Amino acid sequence: MSHSYRWVIVGAGALMGCVAVGTMFSLAIFLEPIGTDTLWSRAGISSAMTLNFIVMGLGGFAWGAASDRFGARIVVLAGAMLLGLALVLSSRATSLLEFQLTYGVLVGLSASAFFAPMIAATTAWFEENRGLAVSLVSAGMGVAPMTISPLARWLISAYDWRTAMFAIGILAWTLLLPTALLVRRPPAPAASEAASGLSAGNSGMSVMQALRSPQFLVLGFTFFACCAAHSGPIFHMVSYAMVCGIAPMAAVSIYSVEGLAGLGGRLLFGVMADRLGVKQVLVTGLMVQALAIAAYLFVSRLEAFYALAVLFGAVYGGVMPLYAVLAREYFGQRILGTVFGAATMLSSLGMAFGPLAGGWVFDTFQSYAWLFIGSAIVGLGAVGIALGFPPLARTRLQPA
Repeated sequence: MSHSYRWVIVGAGALMGCVAVGTMFSLAIFLEPIGTDTLWSRAGISSAMTLNFIVMGLGGFAWGAASDRFGARIVVLAGAMLLGLALVLSSRATSLLEFQLTYGVLVGLSASAFFAPMIAATTAWFEENRGLAVSLVSAGMGVAPMTISPLARWLISAYDWRTAMFAIGILAWTLLLPTALLVRRPPAPAASEAASGLSAGNSGMSVMQALRSPQFLVLGFTFFACCAAHSGPIFHMVSYAMVCGIAPMAAVSIYSVEGLAGLGGRLLFGVMADRLGVKQVLVTGLMVQALAIAAYLFVSRLEAFYALAVLFGAVYGGVMPLYAVLAREYFGQRILGTVFGAATMLSSLGMAFGPLAGGWVFDTFQSYAWLFIGSAIVGLGAVGIALGFPPLARTRLQPA
C-alpha cells in the first residue's frame, strides 16, 4: 500500500468527524424550532445534548478500546450505521422523553465511534508530521458548524424541523458509510514503527497503570474542565445572539464563524506546539479561552459577535488536538485508543454540563449572563490544572 495513503486516512477522519460532530451540534439550531413546535422547555431539549455528551464519553472509552483490539474500520462502520438511524428515529419522536433517548443516547453513542479511533489510526500511520496530521483530523470537527448547521437552518426554514432532521440522517448514511470503508491499517513497517514508538518510561505499561498515572490524571481533568468551560457558550451561542436581537440566520452565521476560526486555530496551535512545546501552548490557549468566554457578557451587536467568535473559535478549536498529541507522547501507540478514549470520556462529561446548565440559567433568569460567568471561572480552573503537566522529555510514568 502506498505510503501516501496515510493522507487518505487523514481525509477520512476529518470528514467523519465533521459529519458526526456537525449532526450532534446541530441540535443548537433545532433548539428553538423544536421548542416552538412541541412546547417542550429549553432545559428539557438541552438535556438531550447533556445525555449526548455523557453517553459519548462512555462510548468513546468503549469504542477506543475496541479499535485497539479490532481496528478502527469496523468501529467507524458501526458508528456510521447507528448515527443515521439515531437521527431518523429522533425526527419521529412524539414525546420529550423519546427525543431525549433517541437523540441523547443513540446520537451520543454513535458520534463517539469516530474521534478516538480515528485519532489512534492516524497516529499509527505517521511518525513525522504527526502533530499536523492529528490537527487536520481534528479540523474536521472545526468545520462542522459551517456545514451541517447552515444546512439544518435552511431545511428548517424550507420545511420543518422533523423533515430537516430526517434528511440529515439520510445524508449521514450517504457520506459516512463509503468513507468508513477507506479506513485501513498501516503497512507492516509503519505499524511496527508505531508500536515501537514508546518512551522508556511507558514501555509495556498496562492500561490500568496508564489510567492511574499522574500524567493521565492531569490530562483527563484538564480536558474535562476545558470542555465544561466552553460547551455551554458554544451550544447556546445562537440562542444568546437571538436574545440580543440578532436575526436567526445571522445568529447561525456567528456559529459558523466560530467553526471557521476553529479550523485555523487547530492548524496554528499544532504548528506552535511543535515549535514552542505542547504544554506552553495549551496553557496559554486555555487562559485566552477563559477571557474570551467572559467577554461575551459585553457584546450585543453582530460585528462584536463576529470579532469575538474569531478569537473564541480559534482558541477552543486550537487546544483540542493538543490533548491527543500529549496522550501519544506520554503513552505511545499500543494503548492509545483506550487511553485517549478514556480522556475523551472525561471531556465529554465536561461537555455535558454546559447545555443543561445554560438551559436552566435561561429558564430561571431569562438571561445567559450567569452561564458566561460560571464558564469563565471553570475555564480558569482548567488553566490551573494544566500547570500540573510534567515535562514530556524522558517522562517516567508512575501510578498515582
